Parts: sequence; structure tokens; C-alpha cells
Amino acid sequence: MHDIRFIRENPAAFDAGLARRGLAPLSTEILALDEQSRALKTQLQVGQARRNEASKLIGQAMAAKDVEKAEALKAEVAAIKEGTPVLEAQDREVGDALGAMLAAIPNLPADDVPQGDSEADNVEVSRWGTVRAFDFAPQDHADFGPALGLDFEGGAALSGARFTALRGQMARLHRALAQFMLDRQTAQNGYEEVNPPLLVRDEALFGTGQLPKFAEDLFRTTDGRWLIPTAEVSLTNLVANQIVPLADLPVRLTALTPCFRSEAGSAGRDTRGFIRQHQFEKVELVAICAPDESEGEHERMCAAAEGILEALALPYRKMLLCTGDMGFGARKTWDLEVWLPSQNTYREISSVSNCGDFQARRMNARYKPEGEKQTRFLHTLNGSGLAVGRTLVAVLENYQQADGSVIVPDVLAPYMGGVTRLTPKA
Repeated sequence: MHDIRFIRENPAAFDAGLARRGLAPLSTEILALDEQSRALKTQLQVGQARRNEASKLIGQAMAAKDVEKAEALKAEVAAIKEGTPVLEAQDREVGDALGAMLAAIPNLPADDVPQGDSEADNVEVSRWGTVRAFDFAPQDHADFGPALGLDFEGGAALSGARFTALRGQMARLHRALAQFMLDRQTAQNGYEEVNPPLLVRDEALFGTGQLPKFAEDLFRTTDGRWLIPTAEVSLTNLVANQIVPLADLPVRLTALTPCFRSEAGSAGRDTRGFIRQHQFEKVELVAICAPDESEGEHERMCAAAEGILEALALPYRKMLLCTGDMGFGARKTWDLEVWLPSQNTYREISSVSNCGDFQARRMNARYKPEGEKQTRFLHTLNGSGLAVGRTLVAVLENYQQADGSVIVPDVLAPYMGGVTRLTPKA
């Protein structure tokens, strides 16, 4: 959500930010609704004040036996009373229109976000690791994975396309990855583990920006709740409608949860394999902090996600997303892309975003700076630390052997009960 005061005071800067997002200027339309809303509120306040004043004068007129004046004042009060519901309805209508417009506008990009139209304009920041030189032609995980327990057919038979069952050693490796990530983020990186609800109300998804714009990307239950597309929704909304004590900041939270996405805009993309599923698990990272801490938290969170890839010895690159490729609620995003040998390219495995006060305004999440009477909106950040399924794919492909087996990364040994290699069924 955008600060209407900022738009009033900086309409040109607001429109310039929209232009960087590829959007037409909106400040004139927004400020026209804002002016209309303020005028209606003023009219209501003046009417209420006059109604109160006239009501007192009626008593004085009656005491003075000035019946004519008393009757005139009563008529005036009645007219104000009759007109108030009409003005209130107009005020609600204009306020709803203004709120809907502001809610549909994406966050403005930070100054250091590169201009661009698509992922082709993203900027590579750094690379880590050495891409493995295979002495055989590396296969796609979708081809050798079924012999190791990736049951694409079983998942599809149960639930349709983009659902997969993991069996035996594959299920264990997936669990090991998830537990390793969660332990790393809690024990080493200082994030508090949360086991949050997977079903949320409209307000939660509005708060983090998925609603109303992206409803088609979500799954909704028959009782009106929504399956979370990411634990970001549940974790961030834990501070909704709160004034968080300054001493508690920054709040750092993590959760391992299933995530559910309809992938409405992904028809024809990644139809094979385990890359893009309707149901997947992810270790999410969320930070809630004061504005002057958010840039530091962004760096810290990205490092926490990078640390997982480095511990697994998976080559990756860090990308700064351009204005045309950032998510709706982000003001700045880094993507981490892991190397997939079968595709001979890097693929996204984590997005780490600083949302500024955009989500906090939608959630009414605030704090009170030391020595100040007024509250301010918090800053929120989120990132994947990591997407478990995509990490599984990266491990399978980067650690695959010519005989179809897969070596288990050393850091996962404590979670694998002595299993050091996944071997295909005979």
C-alpha cells in the first residue's frame, strides 16, 4: 500500500516510480479521489459540529421562549441528520475507490534497482562455485529420478499434473534437505522457528500483497480460506495490527511448510520434472525491522540463503532483478540461481526481497521510535532459504553419477542415517 501523504507531496516522484515499473502516471487520478474524499470528510465534520451547536441553541431558545427560533433550529438539525447518511455513503464509495486503486499499484523500486522489462535485463552480481565437468552426458532429473523414487506417474494419478510422490530414499533425501535448512537457519542464522497455519483469511493475503491482484494463482477452500502460497503470508502477518516494541526488533522468523500455487501463468513452462509443482515445501525467511535496519537485513537474509547452497557445494549466481521482473510487493530483490547441468544454465532457487513499508501499511504493522510519540510503519523482508524441491533437483543433477546413482552431499550425512548414495532400483 502506498502512503497517500507521499503522493500528495511528491506526485512527480510517484509517477516517475510508476514509470520505472512500466505503468502510466496515476497521481492526478489518485489525488482527485483524495481531494474528493477529504472534502466529504470536511463536510461531514462541519455538519456534525453545526448539528451539535444547533442542538445546544435549541435548548437556549426554548428557555428564552423563542419558539420560532427553536423550530428553525430543529428544522436545521433534521436537515443535517437527513443529509448525513447520503454524505457518509458518498464518503465510503470514494474511500473504497481510492483504497482499491492504491491496493492495486505495485511497490515503487529502490533507486539502485536497474531499469528493465524482463528477466533478460536482470544484472548478475556475483557467482560462487565451480561448475562440474562431467565425463559423461549429464541427464535431466526427470529422466533418471524415477528409478531413485521420484514417482511422477503416481502423483499425477492421485492429483493430476504438477503433483509428484516421493518414495523411499528420495523421500528421505527431501526430508534431510528440509531439516538441514531449518536447522541451519535457526541454529546458525538466528531465525526463530514457527509452525504456522497453512490456511489463512483474505486479510492475511491482502496484507502481503497476494490479494486482490493474484487470486487466480491461489487455491481457495469451500469455507473461504486460502492455502498459503508461501509461509511469508503466515509469518509476516504475525505482526499485523500490532505495535511491535522497539526492543523486540528485528524480528526474524523461519518456517518449513508446504506451499500451494495454481501456477496459473505458467502454462507450458517446466511441465516435466520437479521444478514447478502445485504443492511443494519451502523453508521461508521473514524479517520485520525498523526502516534504518532493512538494507542490512536484506544483506543478512541473502547471505543466509547463500550459505545453504555453499554448504551443499552447489554452484550458483546472485542476480539483482530489474524493475520489470520484480514481484508486486518488492522494492528490491535478489534472486539466487543454482546451476542445473541438464539445462546448462542457472535456475532460480530463492528470491530475497526488501518490501520496505509496503506490506506493513497493508497490515497496519507499526513500531514506536525511541523518544517519539507517533508510531511508524515497520519494514518487512522475505526470502526462500531454500525451496526444498528445487534444491533436491539441484542435488540430483549436480551429484549424479554415470551409473544413475547420486552421491549424498556430506552435510546431509547426519540426516540420512548412514546413507551416502542413492542407488537406482534394479
